[in-house]
Amino acid sequence: MTRILVTGATGTIGRHIVSSLAGTGLDVRALARDPDRAALPEGVEVVRGDLTAPETLEPALRDVERVYLMWPGIPVDPRVVKAIAEHAQHIVYLSTDVSDLADGEQATSFHQEIERQIRASGIAWTFLRAIDFATNTLGWAGQIRQGVVRWPYGQASRSLIHERDIADVAAHVLTTDGHAGAKYVITGPESITHAAQVGIIGEAVGREVRWVDLPPETAREQLTAAWGNATFVNARLEAWRSFVDTPERVTDTVEQLLGRPARTFRSWAQDHADDFR
Repeated sequence: MTRILVTGATGTIGRHIVSSLAGTGLDVRALARDPDRAALPEGVEVVRGDLTAPETLEPALRDVERVYLMWPGIPVDPRVVKAIAEHAQHIVYLSTDVSDLADGEQATSFHQEIERQIRASGIAWTFLRAIDFATNTLGWAGQIRQGVVRWPYGQASRSLIHERDIADVAAHVLTTDGHAGAKYVITGPESITHAAQVGIIGEAVGREVRWVDLPPETAREQLTAAWGNATFVNARLEAWRSFVDTPERVTDTVEQLLGRPARTFRSWAQDHADDFR
């Protein structure tokens, strides 16, 4: 029987992957920092481990064939990929929409660096290059409760993806063959402006919510203070500015893999309406 290890198993996406796999009859193992608080489905083996401490991964990787890897934004440690490659036959990595690095090229994100390590590891791999998550709009929750969202670039069009679609694609790739070497760019089914997203969330919660365009310089100051990373803030602002004139791309990868369209942003807002109330 195939044994699959899911890292990030108690997170937003990992929890859905574990639930999907638990109903397949496969041997599912979940990595958790605190197994006693994991609250995962019955029949799932929960093993203590932490990606920040690669030496703790050995028990979780024992007799594993496939691994779902989610990197939580911590410093890249090559020992993690090395440990996985010593045990598993296939790694499915949740990446983002990045370009491949040429030999010797400097990585501009940890996703690129981990992809490079995985490609060099010698085991089969699949990259799920997900466009920005719909869950990131939860950052507007406080403003939505006040009825006004002040944010830059209201006409930036985004193709945000529902976390359950990411999980469904990951579960499919982990349980079927033919995905080795694939780089799947997965998005929502349509590109919707920031302002329209706020309107859709307002409809889901039954409250009128207005959009007010925040000047980019004001946004830069506020977001740098909140996020603490000026480089990341500048990159986000530049991306949003570009999506005003050129909407974020939409792919049909979810439908091609799963045989059904990706969930809409409206369905995501309805699923998360209580989070905005």
